[in-house]
Amino acid sequence: MTGRRALESFTALVLVIAACVPAISNAAEVRPIIKAGFGLGGDTVVTVGVNGSSGSSTRSIKANQGVFVGGGASILTDSKELEAEISISYKFYIIAAQNGHLDWTVLPLDALVFYRMPNVRLGGGLTYHLSPTLSGSGAASGLNAKYDDALGFVLQGDYVLKNRFNFGLRYTSVEYKRTSFQTNPLIVATTPAANPKTNGLGFVFSMSF
Repeated sequence: MTGRRALESFTALVLVIAACVPAISNAAEVRPIIKAGFGLGGDTVVTVGVNGSSGSSTRSIKANQGVFVGGGASILTDSKELEAEISISYKFYIIAAQNGHLDWTVLPLDALVFYRMPNVRLGGGLTYHLSPTLSGSGAASGLNAKYDDALGFVLQGDYVLKNRFNFGLRYTSVEYKRTSFQTNPLIVATTPAANPKTNGLGFVFSMSF
């Protein structure tokens, strides 16, 4: 799927959520949210040799790896049984060494729908990842890769506390397509992966106001 078609699909889902959720009930509660968490696993994007105080070693960056922070909006029906959530986050993972570091960054846009039960919500939806980028600096300069924007899906289950705080586990599946890359012959590293998949678990906390 091209980046343009993926964006069209994501936009269509957001519009459907925005149009349908209020129609389910005579009233819908819209609340701002903040979220944070981290992801684990996925295919290896790159493996690089690093030098530290304890000597030389190798470290890898996985496609789903990283810490994320973000915000958005929650739309809760009057019945309290259905909830839609639209958010954008900044996700990053850094390999740091004494003389440089390597950054893996992406901007995930999520459009999710949940079925709510007492103290639990279960759901999923689409996620659209903007500007997946691998970039090196310092001694890692010259090791870079860019990937197309990509559409995937999320499955998520949360424990809900006081109808405001959510503690959850999520599964993310997105496949990236490399558009360009650069390597540095002075760096001990693998060539950045051409089509890494996230396919991994993560933990998320969110709070509504």
